[in-house]
Amino acid sequence: MATATATTAAASALSFRKSFGVNSNTACASSLGFLNSQLTGLRICSPKSTIASPLVLPPTPLPIVARRVCPFTGKKANRANKVSFSNHKTKKLQFVNLQYKRIWWEAGKRYVKLRLSTKALKTIEKNGLDAVAKKAGIDLRKK
Repeated sequence: MATATATTAAASALSFRKSFGVNSNTACASSLGFLNSQLTGLRICSPKSTIASPLVLPPTPLPIVARRVCPFTGKKANRANKVSFSNHKTKKLQFVNLQYKRIWWEAGKRYVKLRLSTKALKTIEKNGLDAVAKKAGIDLRKK
């Protein structure tokens, strides 16, 4: 039985053991020419204390991406049927009419740049920016 042991500076032992007996006196073509792998039948053994346990990290939050959703009204794309003359129906998306607008915020005495739907713009003109933002749960100080 052939056994080789390698030690490192950290005093961890790694041993390679041949699982079956090999006659070293006979030299065949495969051992001289390396036609086959020289590591066949070897088992790598190491003590369990040298293996470091994996670090468990909390999941990272997903990045914020721009969506086609109005933050004030919650409107989003509608899946509709596109109907041809032959009554062949295919799916299509009807997107919300989102606009980038600079709106004067009276309480903050400054302009706020928002991405909102035209329906939300009409609602802001009717009820005011503070009331609509409060109802939607949006903090205008961050914008």
